[in-house]
Order: sequence, then structure tokens, then C-alpha cells
Amino acid sequence: MPKLDALIAGSTGYIGVQLIKLLIKHKNINIKYLCGSKSVGKNISSYDKSLKFKKLPKIKKFDKKLLNDVDIIFTALPNGEAQNISKYLLKKNTLIDLSADFRLEKKSNYQKWYKQKHKAINNIKKSIYALPEITKNKIKKFKIIGCPGCYPTSILLPLIPLVKKKSFNLKNIIIDSKSGYSGAGREIHKKYKDKNLYESLSAYGVGFHRHNSEIDQELRKHTNSDLHFTFTPHLTPMFRGILSTIYLELKNGFSITKIEKILKKFHKDNNFVKILKKNTFISTNNVINTNNCFISVCETKYSNKVIILSAIDNLIKGGAGQAIQNMNLKFNFNYNQGLK
Repeated sequence: MPKLDALIAGSTGYIGVQLIKLLIKHKNINIKYLCGSKSVGKNISSYDKSLKFKKLPKIKKFDKKLLNDVDIIFTALPNGEAQNISKYLLKKNTLIDLSADFRLEKKSNYQKWYKQKHKAINNIKKSIYALPEITKNKIKKFKIIGCPGCYPTSILLPLIPLVKKKSFNLKNIIIDSKSGYSGAGREIHKKYKDKNLYESLSAYGVGFHRHNSEIDQELRKHTNSDLHFTFTPHLTPMFRGILSTIYLELKNGFSITKIEKILKKFHKDNNFVKILKKNTFISTNNVINTNNCFISVCETKYSNKVIILSAIDNLIKGGAGQAIQNMNLKFNFNYNQGLK
């Protein structure tokens, strides 16, 4: 099978660099173009020394003419920029977006949460919110693939199977997530220039983090009941990884054992989701530098309450790895290609 040519826009950010590292191992992909703005003319090894001896193109400015030469466009850009690129897609192009531009199905929600108007409204209908373990049978027919955010990935993988089974009280969900600072992008270093980023744990977006919109949208697809959840993210003094701790109140007839069985059955064919033995305490160290999601169900002193732990690498399973999973599904590549 001939290789497909890929363009990566936003190649110098943490997600962009991670995408390059994974794609250079993918036997079905040739990285044709790396695009950036302030980095034009530089080698990508300026942003990651491990890429110094890899045969990769120099970074250039994006031009719509480049779309003639590629099959796949990965966009790891600030919110609002992938929309513009989507206007120029050719028939042969597939866009795989890692920003929030094609995650929300209602333009009003995008404007509400991201404080800007969507500039490619017609393309929203051509896109899919693609959490591969949930949407794997639908991806092929879409030209634009919107990859989920890192926090929602860690939250939806355990919650969707349980929502489908009506196993817990949907009006009393508490989600506490902690992420490495790479999730905030390279700009985080400027923000913390006069503070100690490496000795601080801080909550942010309390009550109104943008990922609330994704979590709400996707959970509601699996229930007709009212839904209330409280989500609080935290930035931690580690580079990568996410640990989400989810507190649930079980309905009558459900126990920790039954919850564990539901998750194992749902994810039995999902290679990258590992349901661990109940009461296993998960660490981000278990999943960093992998495309895995580790999930554990833990009991509490109350028989009708459980705590679910879910850990991912925000740059891989919550970012570049998930994008490659979606690409593999779209083009019938080996599901694990580039990820093992």
C-alpha cells in the first residue's frame, strides 16, 4: 500500500511534536509538510532534540496550495484556526483536528464556551466528534474528524458505558481532574515566568472550564434523563499525564462488582482501555508515553457510592495518539499502527 502524505499545522507545540514522533513510526504515512508561524525556516529539532537525526521537512508557513500535495491534514492549532483551513479542503483531503473547532455540534455552544463565532458553520455537519472507542463504526464517512479534549477523554471512557446502563444517579456526578502542565501548551511558561510552575498545584476554570461543554454534549447522547455534573480541573507540577477521579452514587441493584463488569464488557475489544482490578490505585506513571487509558473502580465506606479512577497521557491518548487512532480507523490501517 502506498503511503499517504500528511501535513501537520501547529507542528511546534507539545501536541504537534508528539504527533511527529508517533507518525515517523507509522508505516502508512509520509510527513510531507510541517507548518508553523513564528518557526518558519527552522528545523523541528529546535523544539525537540530527539528529532535531530530524523529526516523531516523544514517548517514552512501554511498555504492552501499545499493541500494539493497531501491526503491528511492534522491541525494542532489554537481554537479558531482549523476552521479557516477547513474552508479550503479538497475532495481528497481529510482533516483531523486536535483543537476544539469541530467538537461541539451546535454553533451557539461554540460561541458560548469559546467566545468567538464559528467561521465554518457548514463544515460542522461534515465533522464528527470522534472518541474512537465510542465512534469507531461511524468515522469512515466523515471528512473532518474532531478529536476530543484531554480531560473529556479520561472522563467519557469510563462514564459513557455506565450512563448507557443507567447505573448511577445522573444528578450527582463529581469529577476532579489533575493534569500535567503540558496540557496548557508552551505559553504556560510565559504565564508562570515570575512564579514557580514546578512547585504549585492550582485549580483553574472552576465551574466553567470549556471542556464542560464536550462532556455534557457526549453524555446526553446516551440518556434522556436530566444530567448534572461538577467538573474541576487542576494544573499540577508534572509535565504530562491526567488523573480523573469521578464520584458516583449508584442506583439500587448496582454494586462495585457490577460496575466493574459493565466496564470490562464494554471495553473488552478496545485495545487501549485497560480495566484494572477493583480498588487498584492508579498513577499517571502507569500510562505516560502510551496511548492507554487505565480505569479502576474503587469502593467507599458507603455501599451505594463508588470512586472511579481514570488515567491517560494527555499528549498521546488525550491528543496525538487519539488522532492517529482515528486516522487508522478512517483509512483501514492496522488499529495499533504507530501507537505500539
